[in-house]
Amino acid sequence: MPAPFVFLSQRLMSIVVTLPDGTRRPFDAAPTVAEVAAAIGPGLAKAAIAGKVDGRLVDTAYRIEQDAEVSIVTEKDPEGLEILRHSTAHLLAYAVKELFPDAQVTIGPVIENGFYYDFAYRPFTPEDVQAIEEKMRELARRDIPVFREVWPREKAIEFFLSQGERYKAELIAAIPEGEEISLYREGDFIDLCRGPHVPSTGRLKHFKLMKVAGAYWRGDAKNEQLQRIYGTAWATKQELDAYLAMLAEAEKRDHRKLGKLLDLFHLQEEAPGLVFWHPHGWIIWQEIEQYMRAVYRDNGYLEVRCPQILDKSLWERSGHWEHYKVNMFTTESENREYAVKPMNCPGHVQIFNASVRSYRDLPLRYGEFGSCHRNEPSGALHGVMRVRGFTQDDGHIFCTEEQILPEVRAFIALVRKVYADFGFHEVAVKLALRPASRVGDDAIWDKAENALREALRQSGLPWVELAGEGAFYGPKIEFHIKDAIGRSWQCGTMQVDFSMPARLAAEYVGEDNARHTPVMLHRAILGSFERFIGILLENYAGALPLWLAPVQVVVCSIAEGQAEYASHVAGKLKEVGLRVEADLRGEKINYKIRQHSLLKRPYLAIVGEKEKAAGTVAVRARGNQDLGQMSLEAFIERLQTECKTRAV
Repeated sequence: MPAPFVFLSQRLMSIVVTLPDGTRRPFDAAPTVAEVAAAIGPGLAKAAIAGKVDGRLVDTAYRIEQDAEVSIVTEKDPEGLEILRHSTAHLLAYAVKELFPDAQVTIGPVIENGFYYDFAYRPFTPEDVQAIEEKMRELARRDIPVFREVWPREKAIEFFLSQGERYKAELIAAIPEGEEISLYREGDFIDLCRGPHVPSTGRLKHFKLMKVAGAYWRGDAKNEQLQRIYGTAWATKQELDAYLAMLAEAEKRDHRKLGKLLDLFHLQEEAPGLVFWHPHGWIIWQEIEQYMRAVYRDNGYLEVRCPQILDKSLWERSGHWEHYKVNMFTTESENREYAVKPMNCPGHVQIFNASVRSYRDLPLRYGEFGSCHRNEPSGALHGVMRVRGFTQDDGHIFCTEEQILPEVRAFIALVRKVYADFGFHEVAVKLALRPASRVGDDAIWDKAENALREALRQSGLPWVELAGEGAFYGPKIEFHIKDAIGRSWQCGTMQVDFSMPARLAAEYVGEDNARHTPVMLHRAILGSFERFIGILLENYAGALPLWLAPVQVVVCSIAEGQAEYASHVAGKLKEVGLRVEADLRGEKINYKIRQHSLLKRPYLAIVGEKEKAAGTVAVRARGNQDLGQMSLEAFIERLQTECKTRAV
């Protein structure tokens, strides 16, 4: 009997690791994540860059001291890519300190497609950045081990102050009492970080520094300005090369360059974040607005218009003054304080409240091409993509709780149709949940979030949940469209709001003759016209579909003798509502074709003596397509069909 007893004692003392496939592996002593990977196989041991222990990301050196569920993280995993990028940010800081010892290190988070690190130092030159990247590669080739250490708070503060790193000392002092002070050491470089990180610098191979920009300490313009170095990092060379190629293509498609080339709009210093729309740009705007106006009409929306400036008291009652004031422009008149509206919802509630409403009126759908202003930081402004003054295709639906699901489902179907009409067929859906700063109790938020989840389930759409990213008054579905070069743009939203109608005293008379508070659904499809036009320009590289193109056809005469006939053709095209220019200049026809091709004109109708005699046109489509001769009637029919079907 003693032998079984001894065997049982040893088994009870071992650590049992449960792997993702359900396999249970016993270890005689507490293993590290790296040892678990090695026990599974040498290939995984080599690939491991971190681990998950009971759902928590840890370094490969982390020791597992009790039974746990464990998975190995490699660079192929989403978490692995984030760890690679975070570790590369630390490698950047290490290289900067090697080259510029007087530079102070601040923070270096992971961002989409890469990372950045902020430094308190003089402006970095392009030569500095090149030298930093070369030093990073040298440090990576040395394959320096990376270790995690936990220090007492005071020791950590004293150490960083002794190194002249006052920003790090300030960060440590702000960490709540009781939390670990976790540091990472690689060679002579020590940095504050929660981790995890790769086991050694040799795992960091595929990265590139991208640009330098100014940034304020803690994001506050009142603080000192820092130098921010941006970089990108990927698991493989192929992924890095593909990303850099995409950026090069995006540079060619930059909407700011296209706006100038095609004479669509401009921005200037006297109106930061505000757009001057030129005639051709305004044609694009109007085509989109008229399209969306038809969407409103065909889907039961009543178009409204609200004031630009509203009294402070209304914004206080809506909750914006407390939660959004920093983004609002304010003004005063006759001892009253006002705000320029950053959004349209409080105004729409005022229209709802202007009459006695019955349950029979619901759902009541308002739509507005609402002009809004938000006080965005100047450093965040970017062409027409990020502006201070913008127009939304905004809408609000007042409904009962029972009407939430059908209304949200109908909106989901509508938004997908609209995107398809503009040529976007890949749509990703995300659900942004309650933020820390919000109005309403948890029960209200539970109800709102669950309503959106159920609508997505019933619509058969997969989605990703984003904790903490909802609006202060309600959770929201976000619709992200993918463009021609694979970039994702968040445009439409659908938000469920139980709070604002009550705060602004919105009521309807129910079937029971009692007064009830409606639910308010905030929704937009395009987002803002300015940003959506920028997205369209970059998606199509300026070559907009025929129905959106500011000039749809250019009629070009070959010689002076065809000028009258060319004018006649242009007139016939204009009569059926097409946007046409006639180029009757005495330039050579090849010059005209080349010039109008650079301006992305969808069609050229070329007329010479042969076309004049036959009453036809020689048609060239964008992309150097020679469609040959066709009758004017056939050409018009082709154009009208293409516009009607919104072909892309």
